[in-house]
Amino acid sequence: MEYSNLPVLAMRGNFFFPNIRAKVEVARDISRNAIKYALDNGGKFFMVSQIDGVKAKPSQPTDMYATGVIAEVASVESATSDATVIMVRTLEAAKATNVTMNDKIIFANVTTLEFTCKNDVETRALFDTTLKYIAKLAETNNSINKAELKSFAINQTIDYLSFTNVVANEVVTRLSDRQAILEETSVELRMEKICAYIEGDLEIALAEKRIQNRVKQQVSDGQKEYYLREQIKAISAELGDDANEKQEYLDKIKSSGMPEEVAQKANKELSRLSKMSPTSPDAAVIRNYLDWLCDVPWTKESTDNKDLNRARAILDEDHYGLEKIKDRIVEYLAVMQLTGKLNGPILCFVGPPGVGKTSIVRSIARALDRKYLRVSLGGVRDEAEIRGHRRTYVGAIPGKIIYMMKQAGVINPVLLLDEIDKMGKDNRGDPASAMLEVLDPEQNFSFTDHFMEVPYDLSKVLFVCTANATDDIPEPLLDRMEVIELSGYTELEKIEIANKFLLKKNMALHGIPDGAIEISNETYGKIIERYTGESGVRNLEREIAAICRKVALKLVTDNVTKVTVTTDNLREYLGMEKHKDEMGMIPDTVGSARGLAWTRVGGVTLNVDATLFQGKGEVQLTGNLGDVMKESARTAISLVKSLADEYGIDKSRFEKTDIHIHVPEGAVPKDGPSAGVTMATVVMSAFSGIPVSGKVAMTGEITLRGKVLPIGGLREKALAAYRVGIRKVIIPKDNEKDLDEIPKEVRDNIEFILAEDIATVYDNALVK
Repeated sequence: MEYSNLPVLAMRGNFFFPNIRAKVEVARDISRNAIKYALDNGGKFFMVSQIDGVKAKPSQPTDMYATGVIAEVASVESATSDATVIMVRTLEAAKATNVTMNDKIIFANVTTLEFTCKNDVETRALFDTTLKYIAKLAETNNSINKAELKSFAINQTIDYLSFTNVVANEVVTRLSDRQAILEETSVELRMEKICAYIEGDLEIALAEKRIQNRVKQQVSDGQKEYYLREQIKAISAELGDDANEKQEYLDKIKSSGMPEEVAQKANKELSRLSKMSPTSPDAAVIRNYLDWLCDVPWTKESTDNKDLNRARAILDEDHYGLEKIKDRIVEYLAVMQLTGKLNGPILCFVGPPGVGKTSIVRSIARALDRKYLRVSLGGVRDEAEIRGHRRTYVGAIPGKIIYMMKQAGVINPVLLLDEIDKMGKDNRGDPASAMLEVLDPEQNFSFTDHFMEVPYDLSKVLFVCTANATDDIPEPLLDRMEVIELSGYTELEKIEIANKFLLKKNMALHGIPDGAIEISNETYGKIIERYTGESGVRNLEREIAAICRKVALKLVTDNVTKVTVTTDNLREYLGMEKHKDEMGMIPDTVGSARGLAWTRVGGVTLNVDATLFQGKGEVQLTGNLGDVMKESARTAISLVKSLADEYGIDKSRFEKTDIHIHVPEGAVPKDGPSAGVTMATVVMSAFSGIPVSGKVAMTGEITLRGKVLPIGGLREKALAAYRVGIRKVIIPKDNEKDLDEIPKEVRDNIEFILAEDIATVYDNALVK
């Protein structure tokens, strides 16, 4: 049978099967309009469910199911401005053949469904089976109308279609299942679907009963909180949450690419976890451990950029000078390209602060297209910082190395070990010794962290270390590294760095437009000489930043567009000069000479004074000298005594004269094996009365026989002499090989005197 233009009531939930009386609350305007139209036109309407019950209202026919029921309004129970409650009577199932809709009302042409029923033995068997299922379900569900269902069982003539309608309306609650049964036109198949649905409900009911029984067995009456927790645990177990967690970890272990022995360890820990209570503290520890095992990279590797020309261009772009360092880095990369792996010792850049040790490592990473990570080792005193804490400790975590590998996400990053000379040791262990395994290519393919407890391959990591000096690095650790010294920059190099890098960088940081500041090379020279006094360029950058701040203020307040900084107005920007002019500061003086010393911040000049006065031949040493320099002073005095006749000194004076040797700036500790020549010169000058040239600086150690011994740090010392205007430097003959390390600019402007014995020193230092 067909019906035309029936108003449609779209239900945002379950509908009712045919031959059912029920109350329906209608609240939406589109639904209230449909009921009003039905009341005005015979009372019939088409009831159908929305596919998405959350949707405010259907906007197109596909938002509703096609099959529903024809119903009529039996009565209006109540009507308010918010909702209308009606009593409806459902008549028969039907399918919409044409739907027209607008914002106010929906109409549909519908055709009633034709049902088939064999009404044979199989139908009766399905009926009996359905009744049995209903009886089982009624034992667990008190809401089922048993009386109405029982009436079907005692009737001799059974309306099977009505039976399926009543049962489905009472028993089936899920919309999708109700809809499937409504659309089914075979009565036998309807009963089969009802039985399948009840079977599922019975399984759920049995599962709930098992959960309740399990919980009751595990807890006592007075343990309410424990009872609730166990109930949650039982529900989780029934739903398979534990299994999901285990499967997630199994998937992570499989996809991580970890070696077989590590995977076995992870699976063993996962097996322990699955047997524990989820709320156990030990379970949290194991989860954390498994997360670390799965999160660190085992096989993921970035692709190196093997273009050496590009690598050299990047190094030149980021750093001025340092040619030897750049050549060594490119050689290192070339070998790595040929062999496909890292060969040779770990690179260790050693030099004073501010010379670019850290930044050049960043450039190496950029040249290789590798991930760059930095670990600061300054102040690290605990071995666990490197190797991690054992899992027996509360709050245990892996060490810095494994942590950085997790951060990198690949097995071949560039890892900078910064300030490796500043690691200490105490009763918690020696972290420098722990670094031996990290930096040894023969061992680090199986580095073992105390927390991880499995070998980890570090062989593809490009380790680069930095230090200010090698003195504090233990010999076994230093033996694993190739030391490359970054000694400092000449004045011309600093000026180039300021022009090419520092000024542009700081102008951008301070929001100053290009071309708004002009600083001449002469002005840079004065800044370097009078305001910095360093081997690197860190203080130079600070002074340039100070100029930029002053200029920024001028640009804002004085409405100027360009500022020129000259030697004449430099004090306006940087204030009083911080370093005195050491050019020609020492005239030719008896008992005073200029030595050269190496410090952690580069080379410095060091004045040594000696004076004589009547006494008993005692020696007084002042200036905060270390043991080595004290011994050098006594050796120098003994050497001068042995040369007394040669230089016309009355030997009896030594017994009647006290000697006082002083190195100025007594607040600064001084020590090192290179002051012997200077001390021997000032003592000889004091006793002979011959002045020492103020235009000469010297370095070297001596023996009692007058032989001049080689020293270290010649490049830094030569730069210090050049910086203060010294153009003649006496060095040991054995240091001739080190002259090639000195920048050409310095080498061309300083006369180096190669002294094999003290006589050569006296000939060039004493003004006769």
